Amino acid sequence: MKKICVCIVISLTMIAYRAEAQGQKPANDVVAGIPVNYDESKVGTYTLPDPLLMANGRKVKNAKQWTRKRRPEILSLFEEFQYGKVPSRPSDMTFNVFDRGTPALDGAAVRKQVTVYFTKDTSSHKMDILIYLPRDAKEPVPVFLSIGFMPNATVTDDPGIKAGMMRDPEGNLVPVQRKGGFGRMDVNQFLSEGIGFATVNYSEIEPDFAEGIRYGIRGYYLKKGQDYPAPDEWGAISAWSWGLSRVMDYFETDPQIDAGKVALFGVSRLGKTALWTGARDQRFGMVIASCSGEGGAALSRRNYGENIDHMTHPTRYFYQFASNWRNYRDDPSKSPVDAHMLIALMAPRPLLLQTGTTDNWSDPKGEFLAAAAAGPVYELLGKKSLGTQIWPEAGVPVLNDLGYYMHEGGHGSMPSDFPVFISFMKKHFFGK
Repeated sequence: MKKICVCIVISLTMIAYRAEAQGQKPANDVVAGIPVNYDESKVGTYTLPDPLLMANGRKVKNAKQWTRKRRPEILSLFEEFQYGKVPSRPSDMTFNVFDRGTPALDGAAVRKQVTVYFTKDTSSHKMDILIYLPRDAKEPVPVFLSIGFMPNATVTDDPGIKAGMMRDPEGNLVPVQRKGGFGRMDVNQFLSEGIGFATVNYSEIEPDFAEGIRYGIRGYYLKKGQDYPAPDEWGAISAWSWGLSRVMDYFETDPQIDAGKVALFGVSRLGKTALWTGARDQRFGMVIASCSGEGGAALSRRNYGENIDHMTHPTRYFYQFASNWRNYRDDPSKSPVDAHMLIALMAPRPLLLQTGTTDNWSDPKGEFLAAAAAGPVYELLGKKSLGTQIWPEAGVPVLNDLGYYMHEGGHGSMPSDFPVFISFMKKHFFGK
């Protein structure tokens, strides 16, 4: 039995490692038989669609036109051609708050746990939310919501967290082990600043492999005779995003949470998920996206690092997107959208893009250029853009309404990044 448990731990850790390592530069310059460019001199020229130019050819002149006309146009394009359309809130969804407020983390926190049942059948299609709130909070608090690669029980060293089950790479349900390491979070750094912390495990919404649809929420919504979503329907990223909207549905019912001040955080493919969620669900007050790269904050038209062909190749991550996105693998310039338009959909809410100097596969410069190109939308709405066209050096955060921060190092977030995230939250949620 002990040997089996160890194998499960190793298996789940490998799932998580593959997930977060999605953005790292590969060992060679060819991936899935497709060349990878890391030479700035070979990036080529490109023209980005104007986010303020409406489909009728007229320029957006004010916030009303953006909100009522142009923003819905762009959102619809991303739904149809990149991420896929999602269903609305399920009418049969219920919440079971099975841990209503237990002292935790040596008395620094009050722990809550909630099971969200997506359907009437409570035996499947559900997820658990783990929440820590500051012990002495007298009013609703902002929350840092992390969508994570690992089960909730591995996030902190708290024996009171429900362990539960998860699926291995073959789709089998296996018991979660509490051994942590990867995905550990220092929750106290949030609590000490009057900020709550919450997390969900993305694989409870939809397992992260091509056959995951058989077990995830997308499979539940397949129509009779349909074995895969239509070309303009949701990929796995939209499924995870849909699940995050269900977390927000719960937050709006909890009087101890300030649902208007939720900062959504994700890394790599979950950084893409955080960006897309903030774009399509404006209830999220802030997004902090770490190394989201191609399909996230990095410009597709810029030939550097991973590209659409790599991402949507049948041997890689095609299942994460609407099938339509693969149509632009040979010529991204034909796509009606690009990353700067996705970033613009967050406006006027605060957005921080965090990257790493050596994460060339995810193109940190391409993320900066996308943010710069989205600046006019933030400015139109009376908010502060990056305020610079010069790529900032590592360790120099830009924490305006539209922010950018690059650490010295590789893919993902580091412990030293979190004080920057907290500063961003305090500045825009507390005015400090």
